[in-house]
Amino acid sequence: MHGPASPVSSSPSHEIDRLYREHHGWLAGWLRGKLGNAGDAADLAQDTFVRVLQARRRATQEEVRGGDASGGSRALLVHIAKGLMVDHWRRQTVERAYLDALAALPAPQAPSPECRALILETLIRIDAALEALPARTREIFLLAQFDGLKYEAIASRLSVSLATVKRHMQTGFVACLAVA
Repeated sequence: MHGPASPVSSSPSHEIDRLYREHHGWLAGWLRGKLGNAGDAADLAQDTFVRVLQARRRATQEEVRGGDASGGSRALLVHIAKGLMVDHWRRQTVERAYLDALAALPAPQAPSPECRALILETLIRIDAALEALPARTREIFLLAQFDGLKYEAIASRLSVSLATVKRHMQTGFVACLAVA
């Protein structure tokens, strides 16, 4: 006879439904404590379960289940939610910096709300792409693009060859162009 967790009697959609019912309130409360904002917490809790559902579609039952309902499931939810919180905070940081830069523009030069939204989304994707680069590549790319250093100066400063700087710069440009 099969118990409730048996693959025969428990479809993936029923398991996700059970996971949601048993843990959504707890997860939303945990996120509210971390974020200090019920609205953002509710959004991230929902996004967490969307990610679980997407993972369920890609993985086998055992890979997503992650253990018993109280321990493994919560650990999986916390792991996913932490990643979403980091993304949320990075997005807020980029958005604040962009809005500060816009505030410095004279009103006639400010982009339309639609254009601002597109620019902000692109900036957030570029920020994520740069964050995903190896540390040395990101450092070299930022020294050139934001500090305005010439490739030779970067090579000298970091004690690497000019060819190394060029290789890292190419990697950085490819990463940014892929998301722009």
